[in-house]
Amino acid sequence: MPNSKTSRILGIDPGLNITGYGVVETTDTGLKLIEAGVVRGSSGESLTKRVHEIHTGVCDIISSLKPNCVAIEELYSHYDRPRTSILMGHARGVICLAAAQANIPVVHYAATQVKKILTGNGRAPKSQMQLAIQREFSLNQPPEPPDVADALAIALCHHFLSKTEAGIT
Repeated sequence: MPNSKTSRILGIDPGLNITGYGVVETTDTGLKLIEAGVVRGSSGESLTKRVHEIHTGVCDIISSLKPNCVAIEELYSHYDRPRTSILMGHARGVICLAAAQANIPVVHYAATQVKKILTGNGRAPKSQMQLAIQREFSLNQPPEPPDVADALAIALCHHFLSKTEAGIT
């Protein structure tokens, strides 16, 4: 559990089938990876069941890992696939609800912003994001599935931008 000099950020890459998550802890001595993984919604099940599974999983993560804030990817809408955006909105909604129920602030980041901060390229492919996360945390291999790397990237984006806003370099 974090003490008064640490901060825990829960990064989330929302999805109805796979929601990636990653918890990083900031301390006086640097950044530490606490845990990362996925919350799975039962593919092929009703929307109601899937969002319930996501909500329950995120509530469990919040309860056990005690983050101070949640950083989540913003909803992106492609004009060719508006239904995808609507469905993703359900996943994001129950994740925001879980954070609100725990009185944890939620911050939102565009995928292009996250990619640009971590790789210098706002259109970086998933493989490049995985390698950036592997390098950042000195992991033996890139995180799998890519949703985990994306969630950790969102947490890192929040960490880096928070330091910048606080005037820390």
